[in-house]
Amino acid sequence: MVSVSRVLKIGILCLVALPASVGAHMGINQLTGNFHEVLPGELYRSAQPSGDDVKKYAQDLGIKTIINLRDEDREEWYRDEKNAAQSNGVQLIDFPMSSSKELPQDRAEKLARIMRDAPKPVLIHCEHGANRTGLASAIYVGAVAKKSEQAAEFQLSPYYGHVPIKGVGRYEMYQSWDDFEETLGF
Repeated sequence: MVSVSRVLKIGILCLVALPASVGAHMGINQLTGNFHEVLPGELYRSAQPSGDDVKKYAQDLGIKTIINLRDEDREEWYRDEKNAAQSNGVQLIDFPMSSSKELPQDRAEKLARIMRDAPKPVLIHCEHGANRTGLASAIYVGAVAKKSEQAAEFQLSPYYGHVPIKGVGRYEMYQSWDDFEETLGF
């Protein structure tokens, strides 16, 4: 017979272990560039790539387009990315978004058109590859690739570092998706 104290200890361990393992996964993603294949040969997502990353992605994956979602001042990170894109025949599209403000519906629709028409494969990135990149990936999966609501929403999940809880993370990105998905008829 299992004692109540043993069940309580196991329960407490589970309550601690799950958030710790999710946090560890999110931390490792950030340390390794949060690079992921969303749709093979079609869409990839990441944190800010270095020039060497851009070269590697162009050579190894055939990346033809990079969509930069960052709205921060364009400093050395941008020059490095832009020079690497140019020297590797990759089209760089700037679509600045704030991670702390909702993306208006007309801008979400414009982003969907840009991603639909961009030469594939496409790499989408922001600074950390979690929030703005998550929203753009969800829009692509739902509106461009016409996958399920669940597949699209997974792009805005803790797996990639997005915490869709009001007041905790960049909830504005999840709210933007929630508003946009209404137009998709899920």
